[in-house]
Amino acid sequence: MSRRAGILEFAVLGLLRESPMHGYELRKRLNTSLGVFRAFSYGTLYPCLKTLVASGWLIEEPGNAPDDALAAPLTGRRAKIVYRLTAEGKEHFEELLSQTGPDAYEDETFAARFAFFGQTSRDVRMRVLEGRRSRLEERLEKMSASLARTRERLDDYTLELQRHGMESVEREVRWLNELIESERAGRALKGPGHGEPAHDTTEGAPGVLPRTGDTPGPDTPGDTTT
Repeated sequence: MSRRAGILEFAVLGLLRESPMHGYELRKRLNTSLGVFRAFSYGTLYPCLKTLVASGWLIEEPGNAPDDALAAPLTGRRAKIVYRLTAEGKEHFEELLSQTGPDAYEDETFAARFAFFGQTSRDVRMRVLEGRRSRLEERLEKMSASLARTRERLDDYTLELQRHGMESVEREVRWLNELIESERAGRALKGPGHGEPAHDTTEGAPGVLPRTGDTPGPDTPGDTTT
């Protein structure tokens, strides 16, 4: 399984742990709530759901029937399929949540992991945050060394682009430092610009996604049967 497919399965299981949903609701949540999936192809969602069903982690249930059951065969409208997490699926998701290896804080996976920090224990959150910070600090060191070696050979625009990249990484490191400090102190995170708690890091309310790395993707028509 590719890393991209694995993180999609992780996100689907996490969203369905909150409540059962049909395919359209899942697509909307992945697209609007989990920014890391703004560029994913909608056509990959349904094979993912089928795989999770075949693995025993999800079950399919009929949703609400059309208002006019007699008209349904004529219009082609069918009840939506609702996907529900099984006990085995919940256990599998909790196992995934507990993982703290490099895959948990790589660029492709960290945002999705962070989105479910509200369902993650504090010690796991700390290890993932510290792993992410360490990875970015290593990146900064390499970027700085590369810039020092090539500065004289770069034109002003290329140099400015490299500086911009370093500043973006530095901002994320500062953000991670604040998160780690809050986790260690057991403080609630603050909502941006409001001074109010956005979610409680000690009780495990839903987390929010960092916006770094988000890229808009084209809308692709989905399957109308789910």
